[in-house]
Amino acid sequence: MYYSDYNRPPEEREPIIETDQFHVHDTEPPKPKKKGMAAKFVALGLCCALIGGAVGGGGVWAASRLAGSHSVIYQGTGNTTAVSLANVDGQTVLTPEEIYAANLGAVVGVNGNVDTNVFGYTVKNAVSGSGFVISSNSTTSYILTNYHVIDGVSDITVFFSDGKSYDATLVGGEADNDIAVLKIDVGNLQTVVLGDSDTLNVGENVYAIGNPLGELTFTFTGGYVSAKDRSVTMSDGTVMNMLQTDTAINSGNSGGPLFNEYGQVVGIVSAKLSSSSSSEASVEGLGFAIPINDVKDMITSIMEHGYVTGKPNVGILMNDVNEAAQRYGVPAGAEVMAVLEGSGADKGGLQVGDIITAVNGETVESSDALKSAVQDCKAGEQVTFTVYRDGDTLDVTVTLDEDNQDTQAAMDQLYQEYQEQQQQQSQSQQQGGNYYYNFPFGW
Repeated sequence: MYYSDYNRPPEEREPIIETDQFHVHDTEPPKPKKKGMAAKFVALGLCCALIGGAVGGGGVWAASRLAGSHSVIYQGTGNTTAVSLANVDGQTVLTPEEIYAANLGAVVGVNGNVDTNVFGYTVKNAVSGSGFVISSNSTTSYILTNYHVIDGVSDITVFFSDGKSYDATLVGGEADNDIAVLKIDVGNLQTVVLGDSDTLNVGENVYAIGNPLGELTFTFTGGYVSAKDRSVTMSDGTVMNMLQTDTAINSGNSGGPLFNEYGQVVGIVSAKLSSSSSSEASVEGLGFAIPINDVKDMITSIMEHGYVTGKPNVGILMNDVNEAAQRYGVPAGAEVMAVLEGSGADKGGLQVGDIITAVNGETVESSDALKSAVQDCKAGEQVTFTVYRDGDTLDVTVTLDEDNQDTQAAMDQLYQEYQEQQQQQSQSQQQGGNYYYNFPFGW
């Protein structure tokens, strides 16, 4: 499964910290030691030296001699290096330390509450994710995160590494591309610099700052670009184009930035692959991030309009043709279950019961295939649907509507009306196994 929903109670997210055993090795081959009090004093002397700490900048840290035994622990010398606050100019390769120092002030943790229905009672559970400041003016700052981090979440708060926290409001989001923009009423904040994700090469170093488990705040991890243009199916069935990386990613990292070696944001950390059961082998080093180039224009639209402008909407509820119907000669495709009055589909002549089998000549055999065929179009474009209706095949031309907030509200209302109609007939349809009772997709 893909971790794309981290809305879990804190008690289920306690981190497990593992440590290794460290051994002190003698500098000379071990010699036979006399048993008794002498050996005890050697052990005690060594322990006291370790607890007491080092004296001096380097060299021999602690030594104990007794009865010919000589054990020495060496400590290397080194100077404390101050990390310079480098500028992210897109030309200078930065050290990991510089990348962290240059961007820490622009990274946030995202907290909130999600209502969960347990045994008929509504309870609030805390959720945690990450984000980063994408834009800031004199009075307002905008923060980018994942849509799944804030989906269904109330009382959203963002917190910074300096300990300050602010109430945030949702400007808008885009579920299909898993992005959301938050707003806080604080200005003149540090922002990240966006890079070009298309220029990344497999094998390049990338780095993440985030809040794994919602507890280990502002953790810095690094790795490589493992692959580009991965088609990743999320837990809700959405297929997304992703960057693959072995950078350590865990619950709570979602929505955080992925930096290139110039300190620029090239991705939005979104998901991690995990085994779906205890019987499967553990999976490590398979993390995914949304390429920043894929969503730059969408981010701007959300900030300016509250939604992604230009997205198409056909104006129908649809469902896959049942396999049982296909055995009787009905073609595979997307069946129209309801048509929004006044929509492009309504004006173009689509009808309930139509089976859409092709879009602009491209065969589609499911609702998801139809959605994929249309999603690259823009609102206002004309699309030709090949339709199977009452045993005949015909073409229907539809001018696509914009998938804005008004359209979505109308589609939600259409879906509710459809459900009510189905509930009135549910008893007979369930007993008869009528496939029309399947819940449709809106598009």
